[in-house]
Amino acid sequence: MDIAAGILIPFIGTMSGSAMVFLMKNSINGKLGKLLPGFAAGVMLAASVWSLILPAIEMSEDMEVYTWFPVTSGFLAGIIFLICLDNLIPHLRLDNDQPEGLAVQVKKSTMLALAVTFHNIPEGMAVGVALAGALLPGTGITMASAFTLATGIAIQNFPEGAIVSMPLESDGMSRAKAFIYGTMSGIAEPIGAIITILLTGLVVPVLPYLLAFAAGAMFYVVIEELVPEAQPDGSFNTGTIGVALGFVVMMVLDITF
Repeated sequence: MDIAAGILIPFIGTMSGSAMVFLMKNSINGKLGKLLPGFAAGVMLAASVWSLILPAIEMSEDMEVYTWFPVTSGFLAGIIFLICLDNLIPHLRLDNDQPEGLAVQVKKSTMLALAVTFHNIPEGMAVGVALAGALLPGTGITMASAFTLATGIAIQNFPEGAIVSMPLESDGMSRAKAFIYGTMSGIAEPIGAIITILLTGLVVPVLPYLLAFAAGAMFYVVIEELVPEAQPDGSFNTGTIGVALGFVVMMVLDITF
């Protein structure tokens, strides 16, 4: 039951944010449109450090390799993996009308949803690895810390869901359909988490690498996607405040639980 809840918590965050399309009439713009991506970036940065990198370092100390090697190689592999996906998955950033990835003929709404789905891939991996670690003895990862990570990601998924659904409604899509698109953009997370947990028996020897891999993938999303969205016009203040708030919220969750 705990595992099912841990898997679903981030997805519920995306779904709840997507539901904002029923409560708010206009698309997210102005300072709020900068604050929310910044907040998501701060949460992901803090989660990468406290929930992924630090546990990976601790586990690496008991391995017959240099302590820095699993964390460094896993982190860089996560970034390289996301670079490859970025160049393959067709998607459209909210602040750019130029599609990225492979050239395919799909609707703008689909491209926007794919962009957030792209964000959610490393988050699903991170939750899955943390839950898998909590199931295994001797990893130092508790179910409470896995739930903290899932909750933090759910918090930052809330604005992401709204960022997808509300612009779609503003572009003429029905609110119900915009809600579905926004919700389904988060489906990559539970799928990724479930696959990781099913492979739990194979995870043990490489758990530090996988934790760092997820951290590197999340770091890439922050720098490549969320930070530019938080400062589209070169104005740093609002986006920076959002990053700081998100970082502090996730830090408090990790320290408290």
